[in-house]
Amino acid sequence: MISSITGIIKSTSSSAVVVDVGGVGILVQVPNRVTSGVKIGSRADFYTYLVVREDSLTLFGFLEVADRDFFELLLTVTGIGPKVAQSILSGSDSVTIASAISSGNLKLLESFSGLGKKGAQRLVLELKDKVAQFANGATSKNHPLKNQVENALEGLGYSAKDAANMVSQVAKSTEIDNLTAAEILKLALKVSSNK
Repeated sequence: MISSITGIIKSTSSSAVVVDVGGVGILVQVPNRVTSGVKIGSRADFYTYLVVREDSLTLFGFLEVADRDFFELLLTVTGIGPKVAQSILSGSDSVTIASAISSGNLKLLESFSGLGKKGAQRLVLELKDKVAQFANGATSKNHPLKNQVENALEGLGYSAKDAANMVSQVAKSTEIDNLTAAEILKLALKVSSNK
């Protein structure tokens, strides 16, 4: 996985930039609000997420790690793909969107291109319990790891709410910064068996 990229901005379009990294121009898809803030010839750092498809490799970039982590969280929602997630983050930052999700502000969520009424309702339904740290503006470096474990628990048949509760109980009782996803999953399953 390409986690970040640093280089000189060679060109920009409405939703992408080309970053020169050691003489290689890398196309990075970015939210619209990011392209207006970068200048050709300036140095930029992007936190990235690589989407691998059968016929393409697409690199999505964000100026803030919280936005990249929130992008990953959006991808866990049924029916939300990378383009819609990027469109949502083009409209606003992760703190504002997370606040709208946690408060159930459907009007704001529906205003994001590509989302619509049902998509907004799905965001609230599936993410309401997972966005608190984004809404507060405080994100953990282990947020993607927590999401992986929650998704694994959901794959094992636990509800999204139960999965989130299990992972948060592990985080409260154990220092998880140095644990792998497998170790966190094992501890979460122990939490479940102790109930």
